[in-house]
Amino acid sequence: MMTSKNPYNGEIIEEFKEYTKEEVNKAIEKADERFKSWRKVSFSEKSKLLKNAAKELRKNQRSYAEDMTKEMGKPISQSLAEIEKCAWVCEYYAENAEDHLQNEMIETDAQKSYVSYEPLGVVLAIMPWNYPFWQVFRFAAPALMAGNIGILKHASNVMRSAQNIQKVFENAGFPEACFQNLVISSSKIDDILKDKRVKAVTLTGSKPAGSAVAATAGSEIKKSVLELGGSNALVVFKDANIAETVKTCVQARFQNTGQSCIAGKRLLLHESIVEEFMEEFLNQARELKSGDPMDEDTYIGTLAREDLAEDLEKQVNESVQQGAKVILGGKRDKAYFEPTILTNVTKEMAVFTEETFGPVISVTTFKENQEAIDLVNYSDFGLGVSIFTEDFDFAEEIVPEFEDGAVFINELVKSDPRLPFGGTKISGYGRELSSHGIQEFVNRKTVYFNKY
Repeated sequence: MMTSKNPYNGEIIEEFKEYTKEEVNKAIEKADERFKSWRKVSFSEKSKLLKNAAKELRKNQRSYAEDMTKEMGKPISQSLAEIEKCAWVCEYYAENAEDHLQNEMIETDAQKSYVSYEPLGVVLAIMPWNYPFWQVFRFAAPALMAGNIGILKHASNVMRSAQNIQKVFENAGFPEACFQNLVISSSKIDDILKDKRVKAVTLTGSKPAGSAVAATAGSEIKKSVLELGGSNALVVFKDANIAETVKTCVQARFQNTGQSCIAGKRLLLHESIVEEFMEEFLNQARELKSGDPMDEDTYIGTLAREDLAEDLEKQVNESVQQGAKVILGGKRDKAYFEPTILTNVTKEMAVFTEETFGPVISVTTFKENQEAIDLVNYSDFGLGVSIFTEDFDFAEEIVPEFEDGAVFINELVKSDPRLPFGGTKISGYGRELSSHGIQEFVNRKTVYFNKY
């Protein structure tokens, strides 16, 4: 039995009976059978259905958002925004998938030669709880438009959201079994990956989960895409616009109560601006309203589970013992963790080397530009980095120095349907979104015509 529990008040929302082995097999069988016809459906018909999904999301936006907030503590205003973003990604692929998957004509010695992009079949998506809708839709929209079939293993604490996502596709008119939610625990993933009817897997989650899934997929010679953790840096150079940069950095760290792989977790400040920057940063962080996630003006909710808050508390305490200084927050109450700022942070401390999944930011200063670049790259993670400077020529010059999958200048790192998204190092491999994302789960087929 899987339990959906409200982390804010501890109330049980709903319990879900886990699928039996036979039920899982039946779901995969239906998915495999549906692929035979779905792959032949025209882009125009698939586009119409995906636009219907966008309409369904907006029609029931409040209901879906409230379930999300109740299940994992996301402030309701941010849950509503997440549903809207899912509608956007549906519309993006409905309008662009056909262009992204057009045959690529290539001039060779042949009379005609090209690359075609054909669907693989049933793709397993293993998704986390922190963006219960968005993480799934950024996979499902391109996968379905490419002609694939989706089966979902969602995090056990957001199973109502998982059921709601399946409902979106059903209400939009998609044929049965185009997208199915499997009510299963992680223990069943291995068997599903080894099933010959499942052709590929995508996972968003932790390094241990990604490593385990990649190992099984590798042993079965199946395509995998991994979007894992991050410890993104926010690098503020001495010429940055302080007022605007502070606003962006507060949002980058504290939105979704800090529970985001692409949140700016390490704040690197040029020593000449530390005093001015931190005064305003502290002021804005203090103004963030904590409280009931169902209140429209709440910005900091609870963490999704109490054990996650306990883990964060341990990282903070370890870093303080190593010499870090708490200048704001630092206290936990069950699943709630105060917005917290740590200064005097060095690269050996837990809050610098590990991913902090909650409203905690570490502050480190630097003297030279190269020192900042080296601090960014010191991390084992490589999801993204934000740099703040008014000198675009300088920014352009140092972009290649960063090892991350994305560099954002004067902006927080964020996912956008029009741009590829993914990381390097232990942040994973492969890309989601844009033309790059939809082409991850296709057979790039070389076609060559020769006339005798």
